[in-house]
Amino acid sequence: MHKITKSLMLFASIALVQLPTSYDVQAAEQKSEKPKRKTQLVGQSVGKKIGKAFELYTADDVQGALTTLLEIDAKKDYDKAYLARFIANMYATLGESQKAIDYLKQAVEPDILNESDHGDALKLLADLQMQEQAYADALKNYEAWMDFTGKSDGDTWVKISNAQYQLKRLDKMIAPADNAIAAYGDKQNKNPYLLKLTSYYERKKYKDAVKVLETAVQLFPTEKAFWTQLGNFYLLTEDFKRGMATLDLAYKQGFLEKESHLKTLASLYSQNNIPHKAARILEKHINSGEIKRDDQNLFSLANAYHAAQEIDTAAKYFSELAKMTNESKHYAKLGTLLAQDEQFKKAIVALNKALDLGASNKGRLNMSLAEAHFYLGQYKQAYAAVKLAEKDPKTRKSARGWVTYIKDTAQRKGKAI
Repeated sequence: MHKITKSLMLFASIALVQLPTSYDVQAAEQKSEKPKRKTQLVGQSVGKKIGKAFELYTADDVQGALTTLLEIDAKKDYDKAYLARFIANMYATLGESQKAIDYLKQAVEPDILNESDHGDALKLLADLQMQEQAYADALKNYEAWMDFTGKSDGDTWVKISNAQYQLKRLDKMIAPADNAIAAYGDKQNKNPYLLKLTSYYERKKYKDAVKVLETAVQLFPTEKAFWTQLGNFYLLTEDFKRGMATLDLAYKQGFLEKESHLKTLASLYSQNNIPHKAARILEKHINSGEIKRDDQNLFSLANAYHAAQEIDTAAKYFSELAKMTNESKHYAKLGTLLAQDEQFKKAIVALNKALDLGASNKGRLNMSLAEAHFYLGQYKQAYAAVKLAEKDPKTRKSARGWVTYIKDTAQRKGKAI
């Protein structure tokens, strides 16, 4: 069973956007039909001072503008709210989010700002609260913004879903993500799909995650992460054939770039009895350096060629592996393959090396040595090897048969043993 790490699932990086709650789109749209509030203006005295601050702001003197605004002593409720909003914007520009939040609360609490100003203030307040990780407060103000404006847009629904994730309300992420998808319409955005994927993955609802990704790869066919994630989720649901087919298609499009992805596809080919494809992929990407040229990967490559019955190539990689590790088991495998490929002289060298290194299966290796010497007409060496094999209980029976056969053949050909 292949695992997907959370870095594979959040692997496609969702920008930490700010968000509200899982309202229904239609309900939000219905709330848009409400009486417009009357437009108000700031008092003349306050207005002049704010105008001066605005001039400083447009001249890029944000600190000067803020200082001017803080000196204003507004008396009327509307003037206070308007001033608070302007001060909040200055603090936000300066990166002092918490102070901006405090002033925005003062601006929206009386609910007397003009319609556009009040809506913008609510939205900024929610954005800043999200930035400050006050997720629950951010949700309330996004909800207030949607109530007040009656607006529904994809980015806001993404923010809602993302906020629910931050609050670990994984089951509440789906509805706003779906609303985001609906709101985006033809201008699709990948973030809602990533959020749904995250929710299902963390709740171990892998089949639901597969459905999300099956849609995502159609809508975003060039998004590499969706292809690899879909292939891996098929593996999580034990749908190995679809997993292999998906990763194969991703590979053909050049989407498999990580070593783990390439090795997974090669492993799937081997498991599905397509060893020649496994061998070709491993060989290509080991030679290119995309897959590390270590003993484990060379062993997989050599075995793949062996399974594909390309014995000479398999022997070549077992030879490299044996030299790299100096392990008896690899020399033993090399010797066996070379003997199978009738390269008897090379087989003898490898088999003797395996024995010198303390191979545990001495009986089997001596039997292979006996056969190699025999087919080279080296009956004396063959006889010596088979007598050693006769001492091993595991090969004693077959060795005895060969003893007689070697002696008879040598005698018939006039060779001394």
